[in-house]
Amino acid sequence: MNTAKRIADWLEAHWVTPAYSGWLLSSLALFFFVSATNTLAGWLYVISGISFALLVIAAVLPERMLRGIQVQRRLINPVTVGDPLTIELLLVNTTKQPKTLIQVQDLLPFVMASPVTATIERIAPHSTHHWLYHQPAQRRGLYRWQTVNLRTAAPLGLFWCRRSQTVPAGAVVYPTILPLTQCPLIDEMGRDANVLFNRDRRAQAASEGLTRSLRPYRWGDPIRFVHWRTSARYGELRVRELETLTSEQALIICLDSAMPWQSPSDSEAAEPFEQAVVAAASLYFYAVRRKLSVQVWTAGMGLIQGNQAVLEALAAVQAGEEARSDRLPDAPLLWLAQDPVRIATLPLGSRWLLWPSAQLEQFVSHCPGMRLQPDQPLQSQLQKALEKQLQSE
Repeated sequence: MNTAKRIADWLEAHWVTPAYSGWLLSSLALFFFVSATNTLAGWLYVISGISFALLVIAAVLPERMLRGIQVQRRLINPVTVGDPLTIELLLVNTTKQPKTLIQVQDLLPFVMASPVTATIERIAPHSTHHWLYHQPAQRRGLYRWQTVNLRTAAPLGLFWCRRSQTVPAGAVVYPTILPLTQCPLIDEMGRDANVLFNRDRRAQAASEGLTRSLRPYRWGDPIRFVHWRTSARYGELRVRELETLTSEQALIICLDSAMPWQSPSDSEAAEPFEQAVVAAASLYFYAVRRKLSVQVWTAGMGLIQGNQAVLEALAAVQAGEEARSDRLPDAPLLWLAQDPVRIATLPLGSRWLLWPSAQLEQFVSHCPGMRLQPDQPLQSQLQKALEKQLQSE
């Protein structure tokens, strides 16, 4: 059965293959020819001859119907997971004859969706037909494909003919960005006294000289930054924003993509690595909104800066990818991982996010962080306060 299907597929792609009606007419033509041979009846010869001539014409016309059709493709705009990709193809009829009953098939990558098919009734001579469809993007990634099939049995419907054209396409599906209203993980980065103020210990006691602005108190802000006089005037806590917090502190979000991440046993649970990519994108844009100098680091790409570059890198990153360098940046990091082995070696002032794994039973940390729970929403966990220093449990 598979062999017959492969033969029929090869014939359709390189010549023609009979449709059901084609097989039926071929059988009748052969029957009439055999009958005419046995009975020597002339009218049977005429019927069989007309049938064979009709079959020959029906086998030649479909291939001619597909000649002169050029397929072009418009650029595909990037989208975020959950949004539909808008895909537009242009079918140009370069001949003087109309093209009718054309079946178009766009061969999408199998990880994205099954091939998408549409039927075009008529393309007028020297005109263009626009085929626009929307494909839901359920998973982040960089997708590339290039094959478009044109298929027809017109005008008699006795034989199918298919021809392929190479029309390169590329689609970028960005990871989801969670709308974080607060994130102690970012807000407290660099506020450790031993890290941020080691050059000028008087900055802890400074008030007017280093204060850039006053803002409402956010959950997780250190009490030492509260400006009590202004807070008493407005009836709510106001916090000082120091110049050193924004101008001297650079944030690096590191995704541990060199290690293979374990998938949950529950098929309905979210994959930890996909959650980590979502967390990295969400934390990056939260830091951008806070006017921090922020970069993203992955094992395969190294340091990345710029909104579009970060989104494209996070769309393409994969767990267990080949590392360009095992050396981490020498600066306070925000470490996103499932394996806690490198937490103990993070620079001072770093933070960490850990996803559940079998290695989480014992580990030592000298900096605060958070262990995520798979049964709780990621957005609410990223907005929680940090855990204290953890020793081996």
